[in-house]
Order: sequence, then structure tokens, then C-alpha cells
Amino acid sequence: MALEAVEKFSSRILFSKNGYSPVSCILLLAELALSLFVVWNVKYTEIDWIAYMQEVEGFVNGTLDYDKLEGQTGPCVYPAGFLYIYWMLYQITSRGTLIHLAQYIFIGLYLLTLVLVFNIYRLSCQVPPYVFVFMCVISYRIHSIYVLRLFNDPLAMIALYACVNFLLYGKFTLACIFFSLGVSVKMNILLFAPGLFLILLYYRGILETAGHLCECIIVQLVLGAPFLFHNYEAYISRAFNFGRQFMYKWTVNWRIIPEDVFLDRRFHAVLLGLHAAFLIILLFRWIRYRGGFSQFLKLQIPPDRDPRKDMSGVIYPMFLSNFIGVTFSRSLHYQFYVWYFHTIPYLLWTTSLPSNPLK
Repeated sequence: MALEAVEKFSSRILFSKNGYSPVSCILLLAELALSLFVVWNVKYTEIDWIAYMQEVEGFVNGTLDYDKLEGQTGPCVYPAGFLYIYWMLYQITSRGTLIHLAQYIFIGLYLLTLVLVFNIYRLSCQVPPYVFVFMCVISYRIHSIYVLRLFNDPLAMIALYACVNFLLYGKFTLACIFFSLGVSVKMNILLFAPGLFLILLYYRGILETAGHLCECIIVQLVLGAPFLFHNYEAYISRAFNFGRQFMYKWTVNWRIIPEDVFLDRRFHAVLLGLHAAFLIILLFRWIRYRGGFSQFLKLQIPPDRDPRKDMSGVIYPMFLSNFIGVTFSRSLHYQFYVWYFHTIPYLLWTTSLPSNPLK
């Protein structure tokens, strides 16, 4: 009898929507304990932190020319938002010397990421609560990226997940502001842009979409203003360098091919073509599912087009457009795992494959 009661309780918590809140709270506490254990017992690994601090130090000393902002790993290749955030970390951690303090801050950022991600899944009701376990405590690499390496990728993803949350609540202006803030930290957030564009067109129409895109641009102009006024060519070419050549020794996804192929521009063109082709497929499938182009491009948006009534209409295009971009990226590095890790369960649970063993 007791066993049956335990089984019923477990089923209610782990497999139904009633379990999202308790499972989230338990896992957040477990993650706090585990992250502290990692910081106290696993040696910090220096990769980019010193370079970040050196780039910020140049900014602190008055350098606004992106051609002259650099660290030990080379020139600064991130937009202005990155400098502002790491300037704050630079000040808090005594010019970057208090590594343990920085790690504690990143534990807080990691927990904030989980809060945002858990809320997305709670609102969608697509994935059972027990899957949250696979998104946190069992992933050593995620803990390493957040609390042992102090990369800027997690900061960009926090802004992105905040954007998705605001979209789900119908707060489109705030969503666009946070999307642009994410881009200002690292350009990988642009991989979500096709999904965001689709969502804006469908839920807000052409005219309002243009307005929201202007909001994104204004954020970039405001954040980048000091650098744009000083040397706009250097800022744009460094911070938004779409033709950047990645080093073969750091690639994870294309280690299977020879270096000469990896560096070949024709290979890059093929990847770009495949990326565009799959985004077009996503566009047509998503629009067809929602009534075709005639419905999609209505000037007067019907009142039933409310993201709060259609959570998958927001989450799916955002997560899938990013995953398509990741799949056809010219190079993925170790820390880029956070770009898509927390989106994988949703994509797996929403697949229509009849043989999906995870459902």
C-alpha cells in the first residue's frame, strides 16, 4: 500500500505538470550544492578569463578603438555589451584577481539560467519534469563551462532565455531588447534571429515587426556608441566579423575532416547554403502548420494570435532555428555547448518521429 502511494506520488511529481515547481526547486538547491562542491574541489582552468580582463583593462584605460583593444589571445572580437559586463566583473573581482569570487558569481548566473529555462519548459508543458535532471546535475561539461572556465557564452544565453520568456508572456519589446543585449555579448545569439523574425511577423504583423527590429538596432547603437564614434570601421569589423577564420586545433564538430577542407572557402559556402536551405524548410513547414501564407501575412492580426495561447509557436522556431545554425556552423568550440544544450530536450520531445524512445 505504501509502495503504491509512493509510486503514485512520484508519478504525479515527475510526469505531470504539477511537478514542475517542486522538481525545479529541488534541482536548484542540488545545483547550488554541486556547483559549490565543484568550485571547492576542482581546480580552476584558465582559458579566456585573463584575456577578457586585459581587453577590459584597455577599455578602462580609455581605449575606444577596437583595433587597439586586445588580450593575450588576440584582439577583442565581442561587441560592447561584453565589455560593459566584464568591466563590472573586473571591478568586483579586483581587476580579475579574485577568481573564486568570480566563480561564485557565475554560480549565481548558472542558477539564473536554470530558472529561466525551467520556466520556459513549465509554460510549454511539452516535456515531463523528470527531464530537468538530465539538463543539470548530470552534465559535468556545463558546470565546467560556467564555474571553471568563466566564458562569456553563458551570459549571452541568459539574455536569450530572458528574451524567450518575455515572448511567452507577450512582452515583445522587452523580448527584443534582451535579444539585442544577448547579441551585444556574443554574436551567436543571431542564430536565433530567424525564429524571432518569424514569431514577430506572425504575432505582431509587418509594421510592428519593423518597429521591433528598430528596437534591436537602437540597443546596438546605444551600447556601441562610444566605439562607433571613435572608430566605427574597427568596431564593426572586429565585433561583427562574419568572415572570421576559426583555428582547426580548437574545432570540435569538424575534427573529422582534414584541415585543408576545414579552411576551404568552398566548404564554408556549402555550410551556408545548407543552413539557408534548412531555414527555408523550417519557414514553409511552420507557416503551413499555421494556415499558409495567406493567414501568415494578414495585416490585421487576429486576437487569437496570442503567444500565451500557443507556447510551441514561440519556443519551437526559436530553438530549432538555433539548432539548425549550430548544425551547420563553420566551427564549434568546447564552450559553445551552452548555445543549445538546454534546448535539446524540448526539440527531442516535440519531434514527430514515431520511434522516439525518449517519449
